[in-house]
Amino acid sequence: MNIGRILLTKKSLLTGRTYFYLSKKMMKKKTKKESERRKLIRKRSPKEKNMVQKLYDTCKEVFANGKAGYVPPPSDIHRLKLVLDSLEPEDIKLTVPSLEFSSRSGTEDEAPLVTYIKLHECNKFSIGIFCLPPCGVIPLHNHPGMTVFCKLLAGTMHATSYDWVQNHQQFNHCEQQSGIRLAKVHFDADITAPCDASVLFPKSGGNLHCFKALTPCILLDVLGPPYSESEGRHCTYYQDFTYDCFSGMTEDVKEVKVEEDGTRYAWLEEKNEQFVVLGGTYEGPTIQI
Repeated sequence: MNIGRILLTKKSLLTGRTYFYLSKKMMKKKTKKESERRKLIRKRSPKEKNMVQKLYDTCKEVFANGKAGYVPPPSDIHRLKLVLDSLEPEDIKLTVPSLEFSSRSGTEDEAPLVTYIKLHECNKFSIGIFCLPPCGVIPLHNHPGMTVFCKLLAGTMHATSYDWVQNHQQFNHCEQQSGIRLAKVHFDADITAPCDASVLFPKSGGNLHCFKALTPCILLDVLGPPYSESEGRHCTYYQDFTYDCFSGMTEDVKEVKVEEDGTRYAWLEEKNEQFVVLGGTYEGPTIQI
């Protein structure tokens, strides 16, 4: 993990690390996916009551390849999404009131600390939970060579995600001179649980994203493979800007506008800082490795 530093409640330190969704109107519709999710929940046998174990087993199969840049086939993505969509906070022994432990107040200039709970991590995938108090923020960051599944289990948050604009010759000289890169907005809206899990890929689906909690939130995160400094998968943080924020840029860059189909763009600049989170203890169902 290397989303930043994790401050454990026992005052020990670990190296830490760290998705988008449907509109409220769309979430109210009875979709085929929602029907499948409810059907899966109803069909749980006693042996499947440990949904965390089922999640682990499915991740182990889906990410058996374990290589950077590997994208599971559609059938595996669908299978893992079904498991995630059937999860509820109670399956992990978490409820919204339990977020009180992560609600350390922030200052006017700083957001309150977020809590990260690790369920499992190996060299092929990781499973973790972020508990965000109101106004808690997960800053804009990337997922190099990774496929990531996210499931908002509780609460309402604002999510924004981007993908890099590739081979955009018009802006290459600006990126080289200023150290920033052009990105396309993939998602920018509020999301509320329950909602479908989202998936991002190495070069699409909103590979760079950030979140701000509007209410207490529980966000489950599956990374395949996880961050690894030794393998070059470093978690990098960014600041996003609109086009006209850089006065030194040429007029052709300033004049970039939203396309007719509604596509929006932003400039992303790398930030040399860490994301500090509290380290929580997993007290849910036992996972048999």
